Amino acid sequence: MSAIAFGGSGVAAKPLIEAGLDPLHVVWLRVTGAALVMLPLALRHRALVRTRPALLAGFGLLAVAGVQACYFAALSRIPVGVALLIEYLAPALVLGWVRFVQRRPVTRAAAVGVVLAVGGLACVVEVWSGLGFDLLGLLLALGAACCQVGYFVLSDPGAEGGEEAPDPLGVIAYGLVVGAALLTVVARPWSMRWSVLTGTADMNGTSVPAALLLVWIVLIATVLAYVTGVVSVRRLSPQVAGVVACLEAVIATVLAWVLLGEHLSAPQIIGGVVVLVGAFTAQSSAPVKASAEHVTGAGGAERELSVRGTAA
Repeated sequence: MSAIAFGGSGVAAKPLIEAGLDPLHVVWLRVTGAALVMLPLALRHRALVRTRPALLAGFGLLAVAGVQACYFAALSRIPVGVALLIEYLAPALVLGWVRFVQRRPVTRAAAVGVVLAVGGLACVVEVWSGLGFDLLGLLLALGAACCQVGYFVLSDPGAEGGEEAPDPLGVIAYGLVVGAALLTVVARPWSMRWSVLTGTADMNGTSVPAALLLVWIVLIATVLAYVTGVVSVRRLSPQVAGVVACLEAVIATVLAWVLLGEHLSAPQIIGGVVVLVGAFTAQSSAPVKASAEHVTGAGGAERELSVRGTAA
C-alpha cells in the first residue's frame, strides 16, 4: 500500500506542474499539507525537539525537503518513471556510505547490486544516444537519490549510539514540519499562482480538478504512504519491507504510462528492471550493524545482524 501510494505522487504532481505551478510550489503544498495533517502527532511527540534536534533537522532537510524538491523538479524535465528509477539508485549509494564513511565491509552480492544498478541506469538514459534525456533533469533525479541516502542513514537506529530509537511516527511528523518550514523560505509560496488550484489540469487529454490532484498528493501520496510504510517496517523484516518499497518505481512507471502516456522504449524498460534488481540486491545484502552479536550464515561464515535501515 505504501509503494502504491508513493508511486502515485508523480502522476498527480506532473499535471499540476504542466498547468502552471512551479515544481517547488507543488512540493511546498504537498509537504505543508501533510505537516498540518500530522501536526497532532508532532505535538504528541514534542519531547523529540529536546532529545533529537539534529535528527529532526536532518530528516526534514534531506528525507523530506531535499528528496521531494529534487524529485519534483526532475519531473518537470524528464518522465516520471525515469526520475523515480534514478532516485532508486539510493540503496546502492548507501553502500558507499557503509563502506567508506562507516568503514564497514559490504558483501560481494552487494557490490554486484551496485554494478547492476549503474548498468541499468545507463540503459534507462540511453547513453549510446548521447544522453537523450535532459541533463539537468538527470542531475536533479540523482540529487533526489543522494538526499534519499540521508533518509536511509537517519532511519538507522544503530546510529543512535545505543540509545532507544525515537518513535518513527514522531520523526516523520517533525520531519514534515521542518521540511515545510525550509521549503517556505525556498519556494516563496506567496508568489505561487493560486488560481491554478481552482481550475483543472490535463492528464493525457482528460481534465481533472487541480484541487483533487492536490488532495491525492497530500493525503494518499504523503500521509498514507509514510504511515503505512512505518507500519510495514514494524510488521515485516526491514529487508522485506525495503524490497517491497522498490515496487514504487515499477508502479510509478506503469501509472505514468497509462495515465500520462509516457511510453518508454524496450531498452529503457529492461534497464529499469535491471536498476530495480540492482537496488534489491544492494539493499538486501548490505550488512548493517545492529549489536555486538553475530550469527553464523550459510557455509559457516559470520555476518552481522541487520537492523532497520529504511522505511518502506
